[in-house]
Amino acid sequence: MIQLDFYGTLVAASLVLLLGRGLIARVGFLRNYNIPEPVAGGLVVALGLLILRTFDIEIRFDTSLQTPLMLAFFATIGLSADFANLKKGGRVVGIFLLAVTGLLVVQNALGIGLAKTLGLDPLMGLLTGSITLAGGHGTGAAWGTVFSEKYGLASASELAIASATFGLVLGGLIGGPVARLLIKRVEVPGCQFQETPRMPKGFEQPNKERSITPFSFIETLALIAVSLLAGNLLNGFLHGTAFELPTFVCVLFVGVMLRNGLSALGLYQVFEREVSVLGNVSLSLFLAIALMSLKLWDLAALALPIFIILAAQTLVMALFAIFVTFRVMGSNYDAAVLAAGHCGFGLGATPTAIANMQAVTQRFGPSQIAFLVVPMVGAFFIDIINVIVIKLYLALPLFVAV
Repeated sequence: MIQLDFYGTLVAASLVLLLGRGLIARVGFLRNYNIPEPVAGGLVVALGLLILRTFDIEIRFDTSLQTPLMLAFFATIGLSADFANLKKGGRVVGIFLLAVTGLLVVQNALGIGLAKTLGLDPLMGLLTGSITLAGGHGTGAAWGTVFSEKYGLASASELAIASATFGLVLGGLIGGPVARLLIKRVEVPGCQFQETPRMPKGFEQPNKERSITPFSFIETLALIAVSLLAGNLLNGFLHGTAFELPTFVCVLFVGVMLRNGLSALGLYQVFEREVSVLGNVSLSLFLAIALMSLKLWDLAALALPIFIILAAQTLVMALFAIFVTFRVMGSNYDAAVLAAGHCGFGLGATPTAIANMQAVTQRFGPSQIAFLVVPMVGAFFIDIINVIVIKLYLALPLFVAV
């Protein structure tokens, strides 16, 4: 076994991003279907590690940087959230939230229905529904423990992690093709040939140059650090209470309060250019580490019935994005980008959603509304609604705690 330390892992993650960029530049299929760079490079490395494992060679990475990078990314989402802009997009956020909630209900109904059809415990169907797909690894691990201790479901945590990993991979793979299919139906509103070039906002078009200064960069870095510190303290304070939330939600919330509180008091105006640069760096490195660290043999170990459920969930996610999300969001270019983002966090996580949308907008042009709506819904509202939906399902007579 080869164990890479912190520095070796950082070098490997950087090379994965360069590999992904090179692959997309040279492989038309990846470029045409808008596969994100971290996904392309990360999966190639993960497949390489799977092959090496057949020769009894295993490479392990130091993933201690993964969580701070994820939290830094969510801090930048919070620092990018301007209440004035959110107010403008209020109606769109509300409609998208309804679509997202509808998917949560469908995912759980499908999971439970297929589990019963295949002769499995209905709890397994719930675990391969919104808990791990929309919820991700953190939510899956938490509910896996509950299912093991309260309901006596064996290997629930292992199943949760494997299902969440499956979702992370597929969420990054289907978003681009779904957007490509939908964009064929709409007119891209002159995005590629704007008469007056503008500075990209937030996480739009990460490869565009942004003018920054060392001092303002340090100011933004300080705001992110404060968000991380205060978010972790808030998470510790809420732990064990009825208001307990995942750490990344607390960090995001602190970022939102910092951005809008300082602005309202006239003390400081956040520089979005620096926020977007640091956010995009954190996002890219986080996804690179997450994907290159995938243990694909864990996915291969999934029992065939569970694999069938997850494959069905992937198909339903794509169909839902095409026939529901796209239509209710206006059947236009912005709706196509939103559908790609929905695939990302509907199966995987918010970072995957952002990467999906970036892959689309980098090629076809910006979508301000998508980058306004998806981060807030995917990173904040979905976790709260998901908990409510899960508890409503668990209240059904079908589930009886032992």
